[in-house]
Amino acid sequence: MDVSIQKEIHALYCSHHGWLVNWLRRRVGCIDNANDLAQDTFLRVIDKSTSFTQVKEPRALLSTIAHGLMVDHIRRKELEQAYLQAIAYLPQRVISSPEDRLVFIETLLLIDHLFKGLKPHVRNVFLLSKLEGMTYPEIATKLGVSLRTVESHMADALRHVLTMRH
Repeated sequence: MDVSIQKEIHALYCSHHGWLVNWLRRRVGCIDNANDLAQDTFLRVIDKSTSFTQVKEPRALLSTIAHGLMVDHIRRKELEQAYLQAIAYLPQRVISSPEDRLVFIETLLLIDHLFKGLKPHVRNVFLLSKLEGMTYPEIATKLGVSLRTVESHMADALRHVLTMRH
């Protein structure tokens, strides 16, 4: 990394790190999470490796990056909580190890990422087909739409998932 970019990032960090941590703490309610998210924000800034002297509103840039990371963090916590609630009533012998739980949660996050930006009705068609094993005519009947609509939604879903994977 260019020395001038390092200096710009250092100056950005020194000038705005405290503000960013406070901004995040007010939103996530935990100083530890706020510090982690602030660090992740500055790592994203470093990954950009562009000149920051031209950025007119550095706090707007930082808060935009941090907001995206915060949303991801909250979404992950929600998925973890939903998973823990789902397994809470299972017999002890069925509940997997902490390592397996982590793999399962990571898989849920990957699936969530694959579906990000997908319209709910398109996602529903995909899930009914792939998880429930329903045929397109069955899906059309269940959702009260035409077979052509189901085919179109499925094509949209497959295109979306394939582009998200790459």
